[in-house]
Amino acid sequence: MTLPLPHRAAFGCMQFGGRADDSASRAMFDACLDAGITHFDTAHGYTEGASETLLGQFAAPLRDRLFIATKAGYQGGAGRANLLAQFDESRKRLGMDTVDLLYIHRYDADTPLDETIQTLARLQSDGKIRQIGLSNFAAWQVMKAQAIAARLGTRIDAIQPMYNLVKRQAQVELLPMCADQSIAVYGYSPLGGGLLTGKYAAGSAGRLTEDQRYAARYGQPEMHRAAADLAVLADEVAINAVTLAVAWVMRRGLCPILSARSADQLAPSLAALTFTPDDALDSRLTALAPNPPPATDRLEEA
Repeated sequence: MTLPLPHRAAFGCMQFGGRADDSASRAMFDACLDAGITHFDTAHGYTEGASETLLGQFAAPLRDRLFIATKAGYQGGAGRANLLAQFDESRKRLGMDTVDLLYIHRYDADTPLDETIQTLARLQSDGKIRQIGLSNFAAWQVMKAQAIAARLGTRIDAIQPMYNLVKRQAQVELLPMCADQSIAVYGYSPLGGGLLTGKYAAGSAGRLTEDQRYAARYGQPEMHRAAADLAVLADEVAINAVTLAVAWVMRRGLCPILSARSADQLAPSLAALTFTPDDALDSRLTALAPNPPPATDRLEEA
């Protein structure tokens, strides 16, 4: 399975203006540039607009070198009026006439998908966005959108699913679909909301202890056992657990969306850009958590 890989890694600006103040945000932006990352990902709903505003300020002198993605429709639905209003606000915050990639942040069952994709296609034909993306969509929803886009003379260029050592559902249908359709995959949460850093086993606080969504998402005991086993393996091979977790995602052919609250916290993720696990280590990492069953559930074919 070969996936399109236009970027090796991206940086997610979800913490800009929130857990990361202006100074910390700038330091992470610069660290990404130094590591060769030029793809920056944000959203209309992040940190009440501060994320887009800060990213726009940092990116302004370098705009031609950068690939900027944002998202709309997480709140208020994916209807035409809401998408246009949010995207117009996003462009103002970013200080950009054109954004490289605009995602629908999540599937909206209450809005006809035709309306959503027609809105994105029009933004594209008007030169306001270059590529169309879908975040948190199931494979059938992506393919339905792809069919609509084809009728309009365009296509779905990228998706953004959750993907990490303990969350592998994307392997079942999304990744094979993207290989078939030449859709780029930008995987978010390569560290499992911080679970795979090992900090929660050490008693530290973070999103898994402060946000009920993340607590539920990563609440299964087997996920925490996998994180503990990852920490043991990391000690054995003398490589940071964060580096191992990110490198495992990259070896699957995805472009991980890295994130952090500070440049120091980001450093081990960036280290994965220059580290590739060999086959033996990759197999040990893969064995830390189970793969999901195949789409047809015919386990004898797995």
